[in-house]
Amino acid sequence: MDLLKMAKPSLLDVYKFLPQTNCGECGEVNCMSFASKVLDRKSEPSDCPPLIKESQYKEKLESLKQLVIPPVKEIIIGEGKNSVKIGGKEVMYRHELTFHNQTGIAIDVSDTDTEEKIIDRCKKTEEYKVERIGDILTLNLITVRCASGDPKKFEEAVTTVIKNSSYPMILCSYDPSILGAALRKPEVAKSRPLLYAATKENWQDMVVLAKRHNCPLVAFSPNNLADLKSLVATIESAGVKEIVLDPGSYTAGSGLSNTINNFVMIRRSSIKREEKGLNYPILGIPAMVWLNGGEDPVTSYEEAYVAAIMMARSADLLIMHTLHPWSVLPVATLRQNIYTDPRKPVAVDPGLRKIGKPDKTSPVLVTTNFALTYYTVANDIEAQETDCYLLVANTGGLAVEVSVAGGQFTANSVKELIESSKVKKMVNHKKMIIPQLAARLRGDLEDETKWDVIVGPRDSSQIKDFITKNWNAPEG
Repeated sequence: MDLLKMAKPSLLDVYKFLPQTNCGECGEVNCMSFASKVLDRKSEPSDCPPLIKESQYKEKLESLKQLVIPPVKEIIIGEGKNSVKIGGKEVMYRHELTFHNQTGIAIDVSDTDTEEKIIDRCKKTEEYKVERIGDILTLNLITVRCASGDPKKFEEAVTTVIKNSSYPMILCSYDPSILGAALRKPEVAKSRPLLYAATKENWQDMVVLAKRHNCPLVAFSPNNLADLKSLVATIESAGVKEIVLDPGSYTAGSGLSNTINNFVMIRRSSIKREEKGLNYPILGIPAMVWLNGGEDPVTSYEEAYVAAIMMARSADLLIMHTLHPWSVLPVATLRQNIYTDPRKPVAVDPGLRKIGKPDKTSPVLVTTNFALTYYTVANDIEAQETDCYLLVANTGGLAVEVSVAGGQFTANSVKELIESSKVKKMVNHKKMIIPQLAARLRGDLEDETKWDVIVGPRDSSQIKDFITKNWNAPEG
């Protein structure tokens, strides 16, 4: 059986390579359960003790490892806790299976920038952190461009970056001698930067650098997939196995259309296992929009939508220039949405939350544990400086209207939450405010809980005004 030409393996495909003894040493109840975890990338084949310990299973272990290798190879840039994994994709579309390894977002600096500017951009890149739906959105890498053509200036810029940033680097020059000058510094080589880029003209020297310093390497062939495939095969045969593909990043008109088509064709051929030479992560460079001589803020907006298009069409790594929040945040938000597990609603733990400094007279509000709903409501209440108790019902991670219609948000579930949270002991009233989209539950809630139920506003941004006008609790 040629494992490399197989479509995505099934549960039975994985199970065939397991001992099938149901010994439970892996912590699962049986081998089929373990096979499911391997298929979902929650466990590794080596997590099966019999496969590791017993020589009779050695061949099966190696076959299973080959079977579950993602068709798009996983590449690691950098070292340590801030290293970035890209690639490792198994499917074309996220509804088929969760996407793993988020698209890396790199911010560029130039060796023609002043030291102060380089330090400032490094600092802003690392400090960029935005909390959204319980996740912290960040940037991931620093790209150092050799715009001067001077090895010494490039080396100085790289040194400045490595002293002022813990993020992995992408070193950009088509001249191997310039990259080699920077890599001669032990701290630079040790950081395992991504080297950009090998072309059909310079590939031999680039391969020498990549092998000598154990660095991943970009293969660049603009708008010619046949040449790109040939270049990758040449680099592979020379001994470099960690490769990132750059098929060219054109950012306007038909050029953008061709770029996206190339991205899709590369990814499709990898997932379908049609083209072995293109089974690597894809690099997109939205920063190319700045070469057209545009001015801020228009060019920043253009860069954002180009980045979004590239990410949506399989880019595993992006190089951007802008650090404006209005450009970076949409890209980071889109990445978060793409890389959530479509099989599981994004949920928070149900229970009682105290917002502000509530007392016995404070209102009790009810919402669901769908993360977007919860964080929107909680953030609005905090921003309005409203002291209250917030009961978060377990609706299986579904929003208010959906969970009311589907029967997850019920009077009985709210009653159980009131009892388990002991909120009755915290207030001297029996009144709760429910979302307007749950208004149909009012009668059932009053019957079940024996509390007075007030139907609140439709939008959580109106909570403070609503409470001011409608909340009359006994004085504590």
